Amino acid sequence: MTESYFGSIAPIKYEGPQSDNPLAYRYYDKDRKVLGKSMAAQLRPAVCYWHTFAWEGTDVFGQGTFQRPWHRPGDAMQRAQEKLGAAFELFEKLGVPYFTFHDRDVAPEGATLKESHKNLDLILEGMQSQMQRTGVKLLWGTANLFSNRRFLAGAATNPDPEVFAFAAAQVVKVLDWTHRLNGENYVLWGGREGYETLLNTDMKREVDQLGRFLTLVAEHKHKIGFKGTLLIEPKPKEPTKHQYDFDTATVYAFLQKYKLEKEYKVNIEANHAILAGHSFQHEVTYALENDIFGSLDMNRGDYLLGWDTDQFPNDPLEMVLVLYTLFSASVYVAQLRGRELRFMLDWGHWIDIGCYTLLITLSSGTNSIFFFGYMFAILVASFRWGFASGMRVTVASVFLFAYLVYALLRPEKF
Repeated sequence: MTESYFGSIAPIKYEGPQSDNPLAYRYYDKDRKVLGKSMAAQLRPAVCYWHTFAWEGTDVFGQGTFQRPWHRPGDAMQRAQEKLGAAFELFEKLGVPYFTFHDRDVAPEGATLKESHKNLDLILEGMQSQMQRTGVKLLWGTANLFSNRRFLAGAATNPDPEVFAFAAAQVVKVLDWTHRLNGENYVLWGGREGYETLLNTDMKREVDQLGRFLTLVAEHKHKIGFKGTLLIEPKPKEPTKHQYDFDTATVYAFLQKYKLEKEYKVNIEANHAILAGHSFQHEVTYALENDIFGSLDMNRGDYLLGWDTDQFPNDPLEMVLVLYTLFSASVYVAQLRGRELRFMLDWGHWIDIGCYTLLITLSSGTNSIFFFGYMFAILVASFRWGFASGMRVTVASVFLFAYLVYALLRPEKF
């Protein structure tokens, strides 16, 4: 790429909540320390290559609308190089620490598997140089086992052994490169691992094939010495009517059956939880309680639609519930590992009432069921530290709730 695609845009900086600059961070300050780590290290935000650069803005009724330079007709490898340059320019402008990719996002598929591997090698060698230059890291890599027509009847679950072998060769290649690029995770999403109808589906055979496939992936991980985490991303449907990795509970049962529960964790996407009939918090909680929580894909959907829309998170209540669940779990795990969290001794119940106040504000106000969370914080403070501490938390809770009532009744004052 010889020209800058984002040349007119200055690097995005943190400017604080008061900023009215649409191209500024108002709350995300990557260098700010939170519980001993920078916000960048705590959140690990990543730009997804597929959504940001590969997708052309199509839907089932129309053609692509984005018309970016690398989408133009022409030499596919030249376009891939242009896309690579634009990608790392954006990563630098945003100041993000990570990115993610599918193999077919970054390099075009060739006429043969050998040619496809050659294309991928050439682009990923350039990617490796860009990573060294910018310091941007790979959060996870993955193989696209769903777009090509050969995967119509599945990849790992396909009845054709040649398709099974082709899919395995793709995964080996991308897992090798993920290891070479020091990726922190490798993701498997079974978009075609499911069925449209049971009338022509041998479910037991297909699921056994999937178990064998994932066993082979885990074996290869250990063979090459990859220290990252293998992640499965649950999704109930789309493009198939039913996917075998339906939700976190289904994935956990599957992993137990094939003795893989120590090899894999889950990458939970917000909208996939909704499509499965769950809340995002439900999926996170189930994963945490069964020790298979791996990573979060914060894409959300539209509750009125039955498919993926891959929007940015825009429901504060949903996000606060999930983050509070993660915070509680991290404190519990730290205590199990013998780490002394001094701040929790002094601030634990204050953090609780702050979270409950936020949840009340974001839900149904003074009628919110989260009001009873104050009682929990008061009881914990009283039984752990005594009457005086309980009274302090009680007074703080009453003040916060009264302040909230006034703010809701007189919003023009705030």
